[in-house]
Amino acid sequence: MSKTMAKKLGFGLMRLPLVKGGGDGDIDFEEMKKMVDTFLERGFTYFDTALMYCGEQSEAATKVALTSRYSHDKYTIATKLHSMYIHGPEDPERLFNEQLEKIGVDYFDYYLIHDVNSHSYETYKKYDCFGWLQKKKEAGLVKNMGFSFHDSADVLEKVLSEHPEVDFVQIQLNYLDYESVAIQSQKCYETIVKHGKKVVVMEPVKGGTLANVPEKVENLFKNHSPLASIPSWAIRFAASHEEVMMVLSGMSNMEQMLDNTEYMRDFKPFDEEEYRIVKLAADIINNDIVIPCTGCSYCTGGCPQNIPIPKYFSLYNAEHQEIEGKGWTPQREYYINLTKEFGKAADCIECGQCEGVCPQHLEIIKLIKDVSKEFD
Repeated sequence: MSKTMAKKLGFGLMRLPLVKGGGDGDIDFEEMKKMVDTFLERGFTYFDTALMYCGEQSEAATKVALTSRYSHDKYTIATKLHSMYIHGPEDPERLFNEQLEKIGVDYFDYYLIHDVNSHSYETYKKYDCFGWLQKKKEAGLVKNMGFSFHDSADVLEKVLSEHPEVDFVQIQLNYLDYESVAIQSQKCYETIVKHGKKVVVMEPVKGGTLANVPEKVENLFKNHSPLASIPSWAIRFAASHEEVMMVLSGMSNMEQMLDNTEYMRDFKPFDEEEYRIVKLAADIINNDIVIPCTGCSYCTGGCPQNIPIPKYFSLYNAEHQEIEGKGWTPQREYYINLTKEFGKAADCIECGQCEGVCPQHLEIIKLIKDVSKEFD
């Protein structure tokens, strides 16, 4: 089996099979090995891990199930450096060397500055992490350097302008978040393409949310393609973007592995009708939202607390579209990032300026309190 990047499906090692009744880090290694074997046998090669995944056990599990059992020419491996572990200038080097040993490789095919946003970017600049990573690439210890991103397209434009040396960017992109005023999947994708970089997609199924769609959406998909799985629509949507080189899918059982690798083994990009169908699906899901805000932003201009009301409403709606029991969700991180620049929902002084100009006549004061209860 030769190593190739022709296939666009990557094995995201953030969600792995767990032993029955086990916690986040109690990985079922035998099941994981079978899944790794199937993934490779079907011609896929890209594995994505990180220090904090699976209760900080994902990187070590990668060695058990993959790198100790296959030579490096059979796979490509990606891992990351996160700002939460950086407390001094020596930390990136120490962590990198620990990751090489923990994962069991001599070099990384892909290495990412993890979770770049307006707040973490200051830490990465303080310790020159991009310059440090560039030196790792020059030394041959990293083949491709990039960063993962959770913030606005404006922040992404700034980072890419200041760091043209990166090879790729990893973003959240799916058909539900594509036109979101808060997550801005489409705007972020277009920004990356403008800078001539490749795109890696995370959260194509929103952690399972787009695998459990409303019945009306499920019927819409099944009427067009009776044999296609519901998650396949989300992953194929992301992969159909021309500059997307890889779509990551966290797979926690063999059933998901077999389904994903089957339709992505001979991947066919979306046609115009399929794009129309997922746009309709997104509209159906979004019509059943908690706060019917249109994002006009009339409310924000005169807000004395500088609260980005439409963006907070968008995140609140997205949070309530998540499947129950998911745990971590990206909306909370986007909210924290926004509060670095804008007022929190809790900062509302109930002046009523926003309600006086809202074309939808929303009870914004009441709704912003709901947002505050959710995120603050």
